[in-house]
Amino acid sequence: MDLKLKGKRAFISGSTQGIGFAIAQQLLKEGVDVTINGRHKLRTEKSKEKLQERFPNANISAISADFSKKEEVEELLTQLEDIDILVNNVGIFGVKDFGSITDEDWYQYFEINVMSSVRLSRQLLPKMLNKEWGRIIFISSESGVNIPENMIHYGMTKSAMSAIANGLSKLTKGTEVTVNTILGGPTYSDGVAEVIEQIARAQDLDIEEMKTAILQQSNPHMLLQRFIDPSEIAHLVSYVSSPLSLATNGASLRADSGALKTI
Repeated sequence: MDLKLKGKRAFISGSTQGIGFAIAQQLLKEGVDVTINGRHKLRTEKSKEKLQERFPNANISAISADFSKKEEVEELLTQLEDIDILVNNVGIFGVKDFGSITDEDWYQYFEINVMSSVRLSRQLLPKMLNKEWGRIIFISSESGVNIPENMIHYGMTKSAMSAIANGLSKLTKGTEVTVNTILGGPTYSDGVAEVIEQIARAQDLDIEEMKTAILQQSNPHMLLQRFIDPSEIAHLVSYVSSPLSLATNGASLRADSGALKTI
């Protein structure tokens, strides 16, 4: 299927690895000019080089900025011009008992996971509305609907992202701008892989056995019966980015393989 994305320009926050990197690859396959982002300049440039090797004829750029530092975000915003597709993907996660989550933790999670998308959307949505075309996509999580008891601070930010996206969609009436949220399920991103591999080494277990054990404990009803691959999230992002998806607006789209039990 031709998604009619050739020549569009995309910015993906937090895209040097994991889901963000997979989204960058998929959009590049569709002929999109892509700008990636990471916290560290060297790592961001290396990720750009890796993408350029795979897509030698593509237009790829990179902007490093740490979304926990407001001044770096403000500098990043000045460099974003004529963006057609904004993917709000940057985020942090971690397991922590509620009583151990400090005020600083709450503020840090909100600053990075929520305010990153607020600032980027506030910068780019007016320009999309002026030209009456654009896509803003929030990469949320099923954890924003079914909040994990040991990740309440993370789940809170994912719920907030869905709320913001839904509200912004109401500003797009009469245009070809859409704002949607994707609720991902348990995905084997680089961050998740690192944690699981550490646990497997500590317990002297095979990594695949460890992955299966964790899923059986946390999501035994998951229909895939395995972790979601980042590319499987990216495919949905590509469609929602497309002009073909115009009738999908203000929606929360699930790529969770049944992790959520609700209809």
